[in-house]
Amino acid sequence: MRKLAVCVNFMSEPYRSRIEKAAAELGFTPAFYHDSSDGRLGEDIGGYEVIFGHPAPAVLKRAERLRWLCSDCAGIEAYLDSAVWPHPDCLLSNGSGAYGPTISEHILMVLLMLLRRMPEYQAAAAERQWPYLKPIRSIGGSRVVMLGTGDIGSHTARRLKALGARVTGVCRSGRSTEPAFDRVVPLGELDSLLPQADALVMALPATAETVGVLSRERIALLPPTAYVVNVGRGSAIDQEALVEALQARRLAGAALDVMVPEPLPVDHPLWTCPNTIITPHISGNMALGLTCDLSVDIFCRDLARYAAGELPEGLVDRNRGY
Repeated sequence: MRKLAVCVNFMSEPYRSRIEKAAAELGFTPAFYHDSSDGRLGEDIGGYEVIFGHPAPAVLKRAERLRWLCSDCAGIEAYLDSAVWPHPDCLLSNGSGAYGPTISEHILMVLLMLLRRMPEYQAAAAERQWPYLKPIRSIGGSRVVMLGTGDIGSHTARRLKALGARVTGVCRSGRSTEPAFDRVVPLGELDSLLPQADALVMALPATAETVGVLSRERIALLPPTAYVVNVGRGSAIDQEALVEALQARRLAGAALDVMVPEPLPVDHPLWTCPNTIITPHISGNMALGLTCDLSVDIFCRDLARYAAGELPEGLVDRNRGY
């Protein structure tokens, strides 16, 4: 009997029925857990060939029959250490493809807030003041550098392009099939783009290559009218240098959904930086129903591929980190 465990925190009866039907057709018997921290999962994990969810690495090590972990998360850095795996040939896939719509809408929201000076209006409202702030700026005609051209970057480019932005994608390969990008260049050309950027949007995974990619030197290349938006990982930014630039108003503002550390300490200077929007790592998650729908779609589709002896679409190269 081929067994699979489902341990995601957004399970509903329709999702459960769909997974049960797909599993039965493919010869799997599913078991459902409240989430990846469910204590019963740790007791049973040794019997599962497939897991849909994100169990703790310490628990994963005991999954002696595991052949494929389908993480419902996009970020999978917790699983990049070979020591957490029971076998070196276990497959790992992530939730890429589920988060593009919701995170791109978050990016659009915070970028519009910054361009239309909403942080300043919110601060004024807290003091019962009634200002008229000008000028404001538009996404239309803005030059946006999109650092990361995967699912999130592509969805974001489509939305920005629809509002008239000029979007340049930056990624490791310098290639993308997404037509919404005006052009796509390799990471080595980032420095030449920054001085003309109205906004730098970052949607990078956590890898050794992405740590500190927005360095102090690159922050200095941005014009004082530029905004920084980060929805990838906080480790991608020299946070101390960013704080200094925001405090000195050498940048127009920032919107950060990811930071180091998380949660951000109550006395951290980022909280009080001017024109800075802080959100507690919520641009993705499972708050939007569509994200849950897409996550289940991806799992069921990849389960069929796995059962047919094919690799999942969302396969992660654990050496590269994505």
